[in-house]
Amino acid sequence: MSKSPRKFFEPLAIGAPAPYRELPVRVERMIHFVPPHLEKVRAKMRETIPTADVILGNLEDAIPADAKEAARKGFIEMGLANDFGTTGLWTRVNCLNSPWLLDDVTEIVAAIGNKLDVIMLPKVEGPWDIHYLDQLLAQLEARHGVTKPILIHAILETAEGVKNVEDIALASPRMHGMSLGPADLAASRAMKTTRVGGGHPEYKVLADPVAGVSERPVYQQDLWHYTVAKMVDACASAGIKSFYGPFGDIGDLAACEVQFRNAFLLGCAGAWSLHPNQIAIAKKVFSPDPKEVAFARKILEAMPDGSGVAMIDGKMQDDATWKQAKVMVDCARQVAVKDPDYAALYGF
Repeated sequence: MSKSPRKFFEPLAIGAPAPYRELPVRVERMIHFVPPHLEKVRAKMRETIPTADVILGNLEDAIPADAKEAARKGFIEMGLANDFGTTGLWTRVNCLNSPWLLDDVTEIVAAIGNKLDVIMLPKVEGPWDIHYLDQLLAQLEARHGVTKPILIHAILETAEGVKNVEDIALASPRMHGMSLGPADLAASRAMKTTRVGGGHPEYKVLADPVAGVSERPVYQQDLWHYTVAKMVDACASAGIKSFYGPFGDIGDLAACEVQFRNAFLLGCAGAWSLHPNQIAIAKKVFSPDPKEVAFARKILEAMPDGSGVAMIDGKMQDDATWKQAKVMVDCARQVAVKDPDYAALYGF
């Protein structure tokens, strides 16, 4: 049974902050993953923070079992030692069936709950996973005097999670958004690929034969198109954000850019960056093109209230294209507030 609308926005513990009714407006073009158990990484935080929209201390996959506690302590140290300003501070905790999850959440909220913006929860299978963390966070917020609600970001990386994606998106007012987790999802589905995100040269279509021509064009397809589109629809309908996850081949910058751009065009707000060289790619891809923004502004100026029809540069515009233009300009304005370089490019 779903909660009534009035109950939905009530705090789940006495003394916990009231949930947000609207997500805070933030530019989150890239979620930059860092391994906080490494002192050399923590030492570079003051240089890294201004370059990224979100810094995420990773406690889960890619952190060895014998380094889990060090990663948790390192993340807390990193949070205490730095001023993050307009850069978001997130953590990806261990999954719910691990022996580390409870300590991850309780220790981090106790130490830096007022600095932490989002907890990323791996391997979410259904709304029940969100409900558990939702209640736990409310109790910890109340206990430790946290003054703003900590949001939850779900990773979509199992077949059951994809099946239940709409219910996950609506599970709690804490829901910030979702990311695609292609590696675990591939294993869950028994997909025959060892790649982390991106395409596969054998997932393709073959052009029809042409008489007298021996070579038939081959076109590689996107393994993740269906899932990303389904996630985008679920998130958009719930008023939360969707993100492409990791692109594992950090040396293939061209393919990374193409995959990120596909996600951007489908409606994603950002993607994960696993290496500093992916930060610049995400910044470029998830900031609207200045030429597109200039054209969108022409549409809005010609149709201030969004009604009627206008011919602009030889193209007919109506209320539907006005809505598209507004999405583009609103996104550009948010980016401009965060990024002075793009503010100059957009003319804001």
